[in-house]
Amino acid sequence: MKILTHTIKPKIPEALAPLEEMAHNLWISWNFDAIMLFIRLDYDVWALSRQNPAKMLGMVSQERFEEVATDDSFLAALREVYGKFEAYKNAQPWYKGGYQDSIAYFSMEYGMDSSLPIYSGGLGILSGDHMKTSSDLGLPLVGVGLLYRQGYFRQYLNADGFQQEEYPENDWYNMPVRRCEDAEGQPVKITVDMAGEQIVAQVWEVKVGRASLYLLDTNIDENAPSNRTITATLYGGDKETRIRQEILLGIGGIRALKAVGINPVVAHMNEGHAAFLGLERIRETMAEKGLSFAQAAQALWATNIFTTHTPVPAGNERFGIDLMDKYFRGWLASLGLDWKAFLSLGRERPNDDAEPFCMTVLALKLSAYANGVSELHGHVSRDMWKEIWPGLPTNEVPIGYVTNGVHPRTWIPYTLLEVLDRYFGPRFAEEPTNLDIWDRIDRISDDELWRTHERRRERLVVFARDRLKKEMRRMGVSEKGLARADDALSPSALTISFARRFATYKRGNLLLSDPDRLLRLLSDKDRPLQIIFAGKAHPHDMPGKEIIKELVHFSRRDDVAGRIVFLEDYDMTMARYMTSGSDVWLNTPRRPLEASGTSGMKAGMNGVLNCSVLDGWWAEGYTPECGWAIGKGEEYADTELQDEIESKALYDLLEREILPTFYERGRDGLPRDWIKMMKASIHDVGKRFSFHRTLMEYTDRYYLPALANARELGSGGYERAKAVADYLDAARREWANVAIEDVRSTAKPVMERGDKVRVEARVRIGALRPEQVLVELYHGPVSSTGDIYDPARAEMKAGKSQGGAYEYSVEVACESTGQHGYSVRVLPCHEGLVHPFIPGLVRWA
Repeated sequence: MKILTHTIKPKIPEALAPLEEMAHNLWISWNFDAIMLFIRLDYDVWALSRQNPAKMLGMVSQERFEEVATDDSFLAALREVYGKFEAYKNAQPWYKGGYQDSIAYFSMEYGMDSSLPIYSGGLGILSGDHMKTSSDLGLPLVGVGLLYRQGYFRQYLNADGFQQEEYPENDWYNMPVRRCEDAEGQPVKITVDMAGEQIVAQVWEVKVGRASLYLLDTNIDENAPSNRTITATLYGGDKETRIRQEILLGIGGIRALKAVGINPVVAHMNEGHAAFLGLERIRETMAEKGLSFAQAAQALWATNIFTTHTPVPAGNERFGIDLMDKYFRGWLASLGLDWKAFLSLGRERPNDDAEPFCMTVLALKLSAYANGVSELHGHVSRDMWKEIWPGLPTNEVPIGYVTNGVHPRTWIPYTLLEVLDRYFGPRFAEEPTNLDIWDRIDRISDDELWRTHERRRERLVVFARDRLKKEMRRMGVSEKGLARADDALSPSALTISFARRFATYKRGNLLLSDPDRLLRLLSDKDRPLQIIFAGKAHPHDMPGKEIIKELVHFSRRDDVAGRIVFLEDYDMTMARYMTSGSDVWLNTPRRPLEASGTSGMKAGMNGVLNCSVLDGWWAEGYTPECGWAIGKGEEYADTELQDEIESKALYDLLEREILPTFYERGRDGLPRDWIKMMKASIHDVGKRFSFHRTLMEYTDRYYLPALANARELGSGGYERAKAVADYLDAARREWANVAIEDVRSTAKPVMERGDKVRVEARVRIGALRPEQVLVELYHGPVSSTGDIYDPARAEMKAGKSQGGAYEYSVEVACESTGQHGYSVRVLPCHEGLVHPFIPGLVRWA
């Protein structure tokens, strides 16, 4: 049966037309006065739509529309909010460059609002905040992702507390997305070859303030049923489903941008899922510009940016060679590579035929710029991927870091935002890049801040009770039993929240390691404590599901009931309540497996105090003035010992510091020391971990240099890129002939500070010229294991040539005491290289 379709739109009176435009722009998600318009339009419908403005407009009765269209009070509020919306879109942006310099940002998921459920957790929330902040800054950045028909799963618990999954269908025609159309009004579509099949995807657009996000969807009639499910679920299916999704994201995403008239000159891969875009950019440039693979790769290497997000091996996608053969053997002709050379792009050890193809390795090899998402994660990533650069010291592996942040106006609730706007002044909203504005936190009185926070805790308790009732009704609990939900939690007790993905390394059950000690804390009538848990385990993560079940069972004990709760189906709405209404945000990962973590930033920005292991962002953010550290950053080989030590440390913190500080009140009933910590948290986290700081760092360190590289390498018929490719080809051919034959120095066994040391070396460089190599003295203090730490580099100058070898020399000063060491090395040198750290091209004395 062939079904013909058409779309029905709500009939909105002309006076209310701005509502539809705002409902289809996610600017509304971080502007509560705009949300209030929809709540005011019809609160019951707002709740039924699950806070989805686009869907809500199709549910409001025509009678209600006509009534509101003549309500002068509502129309005045609408004009005010719409004027603010227009002013935002037309304001002078922070970014002053040209919009012809487009940056394409690729991510597997985007968490921007509960009305667009195409995210699973932290990676997606980060991508959403990236898009919102790029709009605030006016960056010429567009997002690319996939439009999942069912998104990530919805979580519910069975009677035994075991996680179950359901996959409701998303109705895109009632969500804040619009299908892209060409000049003739036809849907914009692209095709991607997958193992000989032509997969068709249509393109949708999401407006995010001044920015746009483009999403690909294969659920269309042109595709066979099995291909329509490529964009069915996020992180669902088997390995073959994943490679098809990642081909669509990377290769299809580049084609989708071209189809809507955008030619990105810089590409930013948020995690390795999108790494195939590097191959498509190379193939496209080879075809259009007549370049070789090496020339095109060099032209684009300097314009690719890669952000890695996880130190957990399972988080770095690897595909078997059988799948790579099935989907990429046909690419060889268009790339001009043999099969082994192609596979080496995704291998740490290019000559290891047993190694699978890794997307992270592919992204690292095709990107001149790479970063982790916290200072600690940058260090972990350099150590994790150092085999790609054999012979290079770990500290020089070209992976930097940009610590994550969060979008303040998304994650600070309107009750606190009203206070901050009042005391910080209009520049807080109008100039989000002015991070010094957070210095004004002391203008807010202790009383006002505390009363505002107490209201947020009360709202969290009401929200939690409502969620518990819904869960209990679904399980068939009697009305008498439902009354227990009304007694769950207290609006005045110290509230600890733990909400995140339930992977085993996050140790969601660490607090249960000593049940008797925990029970004493929970049952203390003078200093009551309560805990809220939330989060999902991956559908295939049985150990993670068992942790959830353990927590649920413990929460149902008669001596615990009502003081520990587990809330089902953690999402952005719940996250907003929890990160603003809790008193303490708990995080207990096994260091160093938490790359960054941003939920603690959201909490800290709201004055919710963090209590966390010194991992991820908290290793940078922790100070005793704004939270607590579990341990001192130790790492353990014995995980059972680690759990025992850190659980005891957590109990000690609760008993000796957290509870006493919270319940110590003055005559006015205010916990002055606690409020002082709240203010320190809001100040430090707001100033240091706002996503505006994050994105300004990305722009200065990566975007602007990559845009400059694109202009330089692409000018003059790509002559610069060709020259660099020719140089690297010659360097690789000659590198076997590069040798450091002799190293001499004037150093004595004992030197004094201020003395000069002259180091000379005789270096053979084969057919290369002196200006084509960088000869360096690598020197610094020596550790007890004989390694140079905190090294310095000094370029050595070429002197006369004797017998095909050059004499190099440099003089350095003895500036610090202790044992020092040095070595000499040779690196490639060309003005077109972003950095000299090319895999396989380093020679040591």
